Amino acid sequence: MEINGHPLLAYTISAAIDSGEFDSVVVSTDSESYADIARHYGAEVPFLRPNEFSTDFSPDIEWVSYTLAELKSNGQGFDRFSILRPTSPFRSVATIRRAMAQFSDNKDADSLRAVELCTQHPAKMWQIIDDLLVPVMRGKTGEHEWYSMPTQSLPTVWVQNASLEIAHTRCVTEQNSISGKKIMAFKTNYPEGLDINSESDVLIVKSVVEKSPHFLPEISAKPYVLGLRNSSSKGN
Repeated sequence: MEINGHPLLAYTISAAIDSGEFDSVVVSTDSESYADIARHYGAEVPFLRPNEFSTDFSPDIEWVSYTLAELKSNGQGFDRFSILRPTSPFRSVATIRRAMAQFSDNKDADSLRAVELCTQHPAKMWQIIDDLLVPVMRGKTGEHEWYSMPTQSLPTVWVQNASLEIAHTRCVTEQNSISGKKIMAFKTNYPEGLDINSESDVLIVKSVVEKSPHFLPEISAKPYVLGLRNSSSKGN
């Protein structure tokens, strides 16, 4: 997907590099074509991700663990890492700096994860088991089940978004986890946490860009041309 002439991936790479918060900005992918795009915009792609860690059902811990181990074997060891998913184009330089400052100020946290207020309360959600509705989240206020209560009276619930995650590398090496047990809440402001997962999300993102293009991170590199490398572009 392209936004204003640049592929979606470019906005995450540019924000990460321009934030000045990282020693390395590395793209993990099993695709040589995506790797070429990433290098065009200044990211490192020292190796491709193995196919077994690149399926639709691959948990993050697999490719994160693999990536950190490979980087360390190549002489790049890190105390902390951040996951910046390319489906969140509105995560800005300011977003990254704010999150990093918040995480650095807490010496006890294992990680930090971006969250936003839940627009559809989980107490109103259901599973269907044997054709019967079963609440996803159970609770009662007095004699009344939460699913029959006004949403305004229910506990405030936050949902994670794909904007960013930051964690100590020890979470991976010692706990086999990308987040550990003590997870800080990083509250994103609209549209920082907008994540593209469906066609309706695409329409929302395009609408935001049309009305407020300044929400997008700035990109100094020339637009990537599919199948061509521009040797004069930044990062090549």
